[in-house]
Amino acid sequence: QPLKDILRLAYNGFVRRRRMTAETTGNDPGVAGASAGAEVRWLGGRFWGVSESIVGSLTPRIGGETEIQTVDLIRSAQDAQSEDSEPDYEGLPQGASTSTHMLAGAVAGIMEHCLMFPIDCVKTRMQSLQPDPAARYRNVMDALRRIVATEGIWRPLRGLNATAIGAGPAHALYFASYEKLKKTLSDVIHPGANSHLANGTAGCVATLLHDAVMNPAEVVKQRMQMYNSPYRGVLDCVRAVWQKEGPTAFYRSYTTQLTMNVPFQALHFMTYEYLQELLNPHRQYNPSSHMLSGALAGAIAAAATTPLDVCKTLLNTQESLALGSLSSGKGAHRHISGLAHAFRTVYRLGGLRGFFKGVQARVIYQMPSTAISWSVYEFFKYGLTKHQHNKRRTQQMEAEM
Repeated sequence: QPLKDILRLAYNGFVRRRRMTAETTGNDPGVAGASAGAEVRWLGGRFWGVSESIVGSLTPRIGGETEIQTVDLIRSAQDAQSEDSEPDYEGLPQGASTSTHMLAGAVAGIMEHCLMFPIDCVKTRMQSLQPDPAARYRNVMDALRRIVATEGIWRPLRGLNATAIGAGPAHALYFASYEKLKKTLSDVIHPGANSHLANGTAGCVATLLHDAVMNPAEVVKQRMQMYNSPYRGVLDCVRAVWQKEGPTAFYRSYTTQLTMNVPFQALHFMTYEYLQELLNPHRQYNPSSHMLSGALAGAIAAAATTPLDVCKTLLNTQESLALGSLSSGKGAHRHISGLAHAFRTVYRLGGLRGFFKGVQARVIYQMPSTAISWSVYEFFKYGLTKHQHNKRRTQQMEAEM
């Protein structure tokens, strides 16, 4: 109960100003969609216009700007109660739900990774076990400042195109499979209510698909993020890794990635859904609650799984100085393979503290990252749902006329 009170207090303070905006319209703020309308206006007409153009191009059955104007004209002839009604946010049409989740998930994934990419670059470098003296940083801001000053303003964005290419399809599968499995398992485990077991299980299965698509992009991205990276670009990196280490190098960290991401995503989704029950019990479209729940869920899951992320980074980058330190009677190791080998290497070169290298950068990255991901995903999901709702209403009215 104290945790609930603290979360509600923090949430109320966070959204008070935008809630006042919603209340000045004279509507009951508890009515479904009242705060949603205020929040959409707060996000700006331009952004909403862009999203409408994307939605309009998704399928011919989803209405565009002309159809919206027609719906508005028909609505003006109805009574006030019918005019104020909003679509059921969770009640997507069966035929469009998968494409809705995939489109919203792809946009959310690309925006999440692109906006937070400079922090991700810092995280990769700060997780280095034996960094070059010129690449030893005190904190995240010190790292960003020194990277820009010594290597150029675009250096923190190196490898961004590889991430963007992988993030779209990976997150489309991720959110679509999560939503489908969550509903299916919840109906079996706890019909008519939210099930934390269903949320966690759906998150784990969704991670399998996400990481299968994203792992090669992660390998390329992290190798290009390292200090003094020898690669000229993404294609050069792919070609060099393929020729020198073979195609298996792109999935060398896959089992470690899954070992990290399965508990990360299970904890992430369960925390997010739990916080939504506290802050948004009616599950309306409310950007503030989605943002706050996503940020807290990401921070908790990120801190708990940092040791595995350090091992994943080592497997992806095959850090040259670390490999040089692992000399044996027969010479240096050619590469580090497997989670057990990575754990032994981290402990040998960094001790217990080595498992938490870059934890600050990881939490700072994941908090806004998951907040952006959930906010954008729920925003597009709401927009697509509203278009489908308006389309059905228009068809019904035309049939009656």
